[in-house]
Amino acid sequence: MVTTLLLIMIVFLILGFPMMIPLILAPLVIVLFFLPQVQPFLMIQQMMSGISEPILLAVPLFIFAADIMSMGKTSNRLLDFVGSFVGHLRGGYAITTAAACTLFGSISGSTQGTVVAIGTPMRERLLKVGYKDSTAIALIINASDVALLVPPSIGMIIYGLISQTSVGDLFIAGILPGLLIFAFFALYAWLHARIFKIPLAVKATWKERFQFTWKAVFPLMFPVIIIGGIYQGFFSPTEAAGISVLYALLLELVVFRSFSIKKVPGIALSTGLVTSAVFILVAGGQAFAFTMSITGIPGMIADTFLSGSPGPIEVLIIVSIFFFVGCMFVDPIVVILVLTPIFLPAANAAGVDPVHLGVIVTFQAALGSATPPFGVDIFTASAVFNRSYLDTIRGTPPFIVMMLIVCVLLIAFPEISLFLLPE
Repeated sequence: MVTTLLLIMIVFLILGFPMMIPLILAPLVIVLFFLPQVQPFLMIQQMMSGISEPILLAVPLFIFAADIMSMGKTSNRLLDFVGSFVGHLRGGYAITTAAACTLFGSISGSTQGTVVAIGTPMRERLLKVGYKDSTAIALIINASDVALLVPPSIGMIIYGLISQTSVGDLFIAGILPGLLIFAFFALYAWLHARIFKIPLAVKATWKERFQFTWKAVFPLMFPVIIIGGIYQGFFSPTEAAGISVLYALLLELVVFRSFSIKKVPGIALSTGLVTSAVFILVAGGQAFAFTMSITGIPGMIADTFLSGSPGPIEVLIIVSIFFFVGCMFVDPIVVILVLTPIFLPAANAAGVDPVHLGVIVTFQAALGSATPPFGVDIFTASAVFNRSYLDTIRGTPPFIVMMLIVCVLLIAFPEISLFLLPE
């Protein structure tokens, strides 16, 4: 059964089918031909139950808010604001890119959305000051992955749903790891610029800084309202998602007037298409996980890799390896859906805090999204920038190494994730 399950997945992926097809088809074949005691209609029930949780309402709302701001002026205002303060420093444009990706990630929660919104304008700026295209693209891809860690993170919403962990706590726990990644990227940008003698940009005047800061006040208030409201207990993550849509609409339609209300239905349609793909993956992941539990695959994996009562660090290392490798080949949402139920019991038994586990899982999803051979952000960047696959991945190794160093720090020091959580 296990061989058949994996063979179906591999064959359909090689044939070019979208991930949702083998994700649903493989468990259905197993139920029809190998598990006659299981009624096929149970698969439909499992798929429907997978998308019936109220917390999932936050996903389309956060995506909608991000789409609205991507259509408007938010990303450019953030870029101008950050660039006015650090653009003139050694490696300033690269630091600006990393900072803007972090800030926009705290608005969108989507790595691919951040690649498009921040990467498109910043790539041109990086090329103008002397960066190689491969370095610029690699920076954009990996800095965009911070969007999976800083709130509102769609990956954390999915993990919270599966593990029954507070999404609000997960959001808060992702802040320091996200900032730590930014610090590593900023340091690398400074060193790279010194070594390769990247020219300095023109320093902005204080008058220009004030102007850019004033223009960026409202976009910068977005993460303050969302994170602060959740942290203080004013509203739940789902309510925060609804508020984010209202805030985005007011910002772009009333304050910035970046587009007319006539474009909102088109933005909503785009959001609906993305949301439908996410929800189909979630539904298929639930059916896949259900089939795996019946076949005993989780127990086999646990007995093989987690036998002998491993400690917290050993469990987190094994979890990191599985999620990292999985996200190199498959969409991160699918990997979180399939692997979390397998490793969560062992992590709980080893005394791993479920919030810290969620940060590690989401971190590996972010890392795998930008790692060859099939990281999803690689193909997004390749399409957006019209570059070949090899050109897109050429500059990624230094960033992967830095992300792995951060992962080691997160495993060794759980306080990085848990420090900001309320007592």
